[in-house]
Amino acid sequence: MAAPSPPPNYLYKILPSAPPSPLPDRLPLSDLDKNDGYIHLSTSQQVPGTADKWFNDFTELWLLKIKYETLASGTDGPGQAKEGAQIKWEEVGRGVFAHFYNGDLGKGNVAEAFKVEKGSSWTELKLEW
Repeated sequence: MAAPSPPPNYLYKILPSAPPSPLPDRLPLSDLDKNDGYIHLSTSQQVPGTADKWFNDFTELWLLKIKYETLASGTDGPGQAKEGAQIKWEEVGRGVFAHFYNGDLGKGNVAEAFKVEKGSSWTELKLEW
């Protein structure tokens, strides 16, 4: 599937707890990402629905904000292009989501890590496209 047009400036990885600080070259994969063989990512418009569906019991989450161009170029780890690292847009149930294959997230491709808090629902969350 093709990327949204125009493509997002950022993609987000939802974490249930704070990532290490400072970020390492490579963050450990979640069990879900290990099992599926790619890193699950969301656009700013998808994060609220994903958080509401999969993280509804949490009152705070951490988000990794990643420049889309960085991942689209295959940048992995400490700013190095990794052969085979790529974003694929794939249809999953309720939409088309970005999946990062053959790469890792870490200080070389995560622009920012920040905490978000749940209001009455995660669907109220607004993020930068």
